[in-house]
Amino acid sequence: MGVTYKCAWRMAKEIRKHMGKVDGDDQLSGVVEIDDTYIGGHKQGKRGRGAQGKTIVMGMVQRDGEIIARVVPNIKEKTLHTIIESNVKAGSEIHTDELTSYQGLNKKGFKHSTVNHGIREYVREACHVNAVESFWARLKLSIKGTHIHVSGKYLQNYVREFEYRFNSRKVPQMMFDELLSSY
Repeated sequence: MGVTYKCAWRMAKEIRKHMGKVDGDDQLSGVVEIDDTYIGGHKQGKRGRGAQGKTIVMGMVQRDGEIIARVVPNIKEKTLHTIIESNVKAGSEIHTDELTSYQGLNKKGFKHSTVNHGIREYVREACHVNAVESFWARLKLSIKGTHIHVSGKYLQNYVREFEYRFNSRKVPQMMFDELLSSY
C-alpha cells in the first residue's frame, strides 16, 4: 500500500473499531454458553486464573447464533452477573463451567447448568461450553500466529474484530460490502 508501519497500524485499528460498531450486540437468548479466558504472553509462575500480566475476556455465545465478547476487569460475581443480565434475555438457559462467580444465576431468572472442568467433565447431556471455547481457540491462535502479541490496552479491538468475523461466518461474502456500506 506504500504507507508506513505506523499508518498501517492505525488503519487496521480503525477498521477493527468499525467492525465492532457494525456488528452490534442484540441480546442473546435460548441456550447461551458463557466462559472466560486469559490472554497474554507466556510468563513464568502461576498459570490460568490469577496469572500475572494476562487480560481477562468474557464470552457469551448463543447456540448456533452470535457471540458477544468483552474484556473485563475481573471475574467477580458482580461484574460477570451485570454483563450477563444486560446481554442475555431473562429466562434463557445458561451453560457455564464451575467458576463460583457464575453461581446465583438461577435466582436472576435464568436456567443455569454447569460442567465441572476440574473433574474433567466437559459435556453432561446437552450442557457444555464447547462453542465459546472454540471461539477462544481461534482468537488465541490468530493472536499468537498473526499478531504475535496484543497489548491489553488494544485487546478489546481485536476481540471485537473476531466477534464480527464469528457472527458473519454464515455469510462471509457479505463482510466486505457490509463494512464498506456502513463506513
